[in-house]
Amino acid sequence: MSGLGPDQEVSPEAVLEYGRSVLAAQPFSVLIGAELHALAPGHAELQLPLTAQLKQQHGFAHGGIVSYMADNALTFAGGSALRVPVVTSEFKINYVRPAIGQRLIARARAVHTGSSQAVCTCEVVAVADDGTEKLCALAQGTIATLPDSPKKKTSPPAKS
Repeated sequence: MSGLGPDQEVSPEAVLEYGRSVLAAQPFSVLIGAELHALAPGHAELQLPLTAQLKQQHGFAHGGIVSYMADNALTFAGGSALRVPVVTSEFKINYVRPAIGQRLIARARAVHTGSSQAVCTCEVVAVADDGTEKLCALAQGTIATLPDSPKKKTSPPAKS
């Protein structure tokens, strides 16, 4: 979350707006219709309308879509806790039931934040037509800070 420095004071609305701009800059997230509904330091909620194009042959959400939701929510939670540019270092997912419904919601939180990484957990639920939620996956991941951008080094001219 490079636009939110560690010492910078920002409103909750500004944090969410910044997160939405990050999501909008991810072509795959835009393609599938992901929506960032909540973002606060160490917490994120990502939602996705479950369209026919995101389902597999049995009629429920493709595992890759469920995995995407967990991965991206974990990264937003970790990034908002660390307040620097981040990437997913690793994550594990347990699918506990098929994701059947009209919408997926991934809720993630940072459980531990250090100086260069955050360990986060996530629950992915499927929302039925009547609004009830059913847990479909649990995930845990490590979110790591990106190294500083390499600075151009000028070398002295070679001696002949």
